[in-house]
Amino acid sequence: MKILYSDILPLSLEEGQQTIIDCFHEQAKKSDSIEIAVGYISKAALDEIETIVEQYGISRVTITIGMYFIEGMPENSFHTAKKLNKKWQDSGIGEIRLVRAFKYHGKLYCFSKDGTVVSAIIGSANMGVIKPDAANRRQYEIASLVEDPSECAEFASFIDKLKGPRCSANIADITGMTLIREQNVSLDGVDTVTQVTPAGVKLYYQHKTETSFVLPIKVPAFEERFMDDGKHFTKSNINVCYAAPRSKRKSRDWYEVQMTVAKEITRLEGYPEKNAPFFVVTDDGYWFKAHTTSDGNKQFSAVGDELIMGRWIKGRLAAAGLVDPVNDSQKDTERLGMITKEMLEAYGCNAVVFTKTDQKALDDDGTMLDVWTLSFETVTE
Repeated sequence: MKILYSDILPLSLEEGQQTIIDCFHEQAKKSDSIEIAVGYISKAALDEIETIVEQYGISRVTITIGMYFIEGMPENSFHTAKKLNKKWQDSGIGEIRLVRAFKYHGKLYCFSKDGTVVSAIIGSANMGVIKPDAANRRQYEIASLVEDPSECAEFASFIDKLKGPRCSANIADITGMTLIREQNVSLDGVDTVTQVTPAGVKLYYQHKTETSFVLPIKVPAFEERFMDDGKHFTKSNINVCYAAPRSKRKSRDWYEVQMTVAKEITRLEGYPEKNAPFFVVTDDGYWFKAHTTSDGNKQFSAVGDELIMGRWIKGRLAAAGLVDPVNDSQKDTERLGMITKEMLEAYGCNAVVFTKTDQKALDDDGTMLDVWTLSFETVTE
């Protein structure tokens, strides 16, 4: 048995000692199969294990996660895990499972070669040790490398039992588990946006009136993301950043959206007047000023910053791990940053609903403005 360490001051590595992550790479490089059973994972760790599997040509990999089914799982980790699970299942190399029967809090990594378990790492380290992030960068872990054949075989036998249907299920088959919404940080630091406490949001939502409007988010399916025929919404509405840039030098910002509202909605009684600002409080606790503009009163947008609506909607999808923000939309030739029906279905929302309240709030110029609620919801047609 060999003791493995973290390398965090003031407990830096001493001569002859090895870190857990270095040992993990060393064992993975010598293996063709990896079996992991841990309590918790992270998006960064899943991204890293995906890279490791490809880098070392691992032909079989399984991750069994033990705590989330009962405690609830962060949506970012959930969607990342589902995506990776599908990739591994489609290629026939493995899967990701969740323990359902109880809370499993162990941390065990088994490495095999040619059908025989040759080593195992066991200790305090969840998968975050593979790729530390801000949350665990100074979290000290300690573990052991075990190479005794009988002990390794016993560890492997335990993981096989944990993977069995009595204990766990493939993540794609999991239902009834609570997903924990991630904080959308893309609006942080925007001068014209402030945050509202949960109690404040609840108060405004208690004052909603019957005046309400639904704005469907029109997006293509993933396989339709190149169909620029005017029918698949590839360059309009929430994906307007993929339209032709406004100048030859600069692409449209990925967060730019155009909430274009149909005439049958803008003509309804109570719809906001053109260029008449009002405050909105969002269901996730943001406050900013909005208005309706353009010919026929068809554009719904935030006042003073055309990226705010995009940061609110796309930022939530990015926080959930369903899409990665794109630095330059014109260089995204695969259009992987395009919002699709599959993303909205996975998130569970397909429309923006804004509803007038019976409340007013004071603007900077002393004007009293109406307050509306703004929600990202699922609306059935």
